[in-house]
Amino acid sequence: MLYLKSFIFNPFQQNTYLLYDDKGAAFIVDPGNSSSSENTTLKNFIEEKKLNLTRLLLTHAHIDHILGNKFIFDTYGLLPESHKEEVFFIERLPQTANMYGVPFEESPFPEKYIEPGDKIVLGQYEFETLFTPGHSPGSISFYNKENKLLISGDVLFQRSIGRTDLPKGNHETLLRSIREKLFVLPDDVKVYSGHGPATTIGYEKLNNPFLN
Repeated sequence: MLYLKSFIFNPFQQNTYLLYDDKGAAFIVDPGNSSSSENTTLKNFIEEKKLNLTRLLLTHAHIDHILGNKFIFDTYGLLPESHKEEVFFIERLPQTANMYGVPFEESPFPEKYIEPGDKIVLGQYEFETLFTPGHSPGSISFYNKENKLLISGDVLFQRSIGRTDLPKGNHETLLRSIREKLFVLPDDVKVYSGHGPATTIGYEKLNNPFLN
């Protein structure tokens, strides 16, 4: 069975996800943990479930989604994996953190990048990488067809969409990504976003005011 555990971390109330299976194989997606208490919460869960954390995946690299990268590297030896366009934001982390007044530790950089269409395997489960730019130039979403599960980062939210007024954002590109990459998925696919509650593709098709 595939399990998903979510944590709400940092001042931006960001959703960090752990994906894991019955055998303890695990990935972390967008680690936003940014304090000793959040680090402890995450580490305790991983130890309690006896998880073997093997990959650190990023939907994108805005500050709220990478504040825990250094902790994950120091604790589990994992470098972040992202689309190559997201390195720009990792480089800018110190300036961005200072602008928001957020404590931070400098993130390590990826040594390998995720390409659109890559298959990411967790035990017996396969995730397809969907290229969904707009909120950021290298935004990617992770889709598991078998479990009808999508991790969308900040592309699509319940009754909302990602902001595009940040550097390298593009509103029309974001709308196109949602319509051409996400809204073609089955209506009952559950969407786990970077902020806020989960939703479904079908619900957003009917109720998202930015797309109707």
